[in-house]
Amino acid sequence: MKIVLILFLALNLYANIKQDMFNLYQNQKYEDVCTMGFDNFNKNNKDEEFISLYAFACLNSDYIDRLAIPVAMLKFSKESRSNSAYFSVILMQKKLLYHALQDNYDLSTLKLPTTDYVLSKVFDLYSKLKEHEPRAFYLFEDENDKKLTYKLYLSKDEKLNKMVIEEFYDTITIKRHVYW
Repeated sequence: MKIVLILFLALNLYANIKQDMFNLYQNQKYEDVCTMGFDNFNKNNKDEEFISLYAFACLNSDYIDRLAIPVAMLKFSKESRSNSAYFSVILMQKKLLYHALQDNYDLSTLKLPTTDYVLSKVFDLYSKLKEHEPRAFYLFEDENDKKLTYKLYLSKDEKLNKMVIEEFYDTITIKRHVYW
């Protein structure tokens, strides 16, 4: 009888993980959802709803490098493939923009798909710059909202420089995104 009770409790806990993640996601606790998804990924790696929820939470909490595995695994439904493509564009833009800032790589000749995610917006604005001398920071005005601006720069570190995007509405900081 003890084994049945333990098995029932274990299955019940397993079944509630996705619901708990969804509830947290709806309350915009993206970092918590990303961590919970990461901790429970192996048990749920066949569940594309779980993988998508995990990936969107990681995206919204700026853990973009955690999108690499979901990109490869989301393939069995039309929605999953669409999510995979969306995540792969953002991941690629992050890598290319970091490469451009760190190594002065010219992005102006690239023609890539884009998204509505903040990093994509900044990538598009940066890639419109023609060949230029590196700057300490870049200020970009949103193409759809003139009160929204983005500041892009590298935060220097001994081990690994980080790419930072600060969002401003008028002069008020909305959010600071840090990527490595």
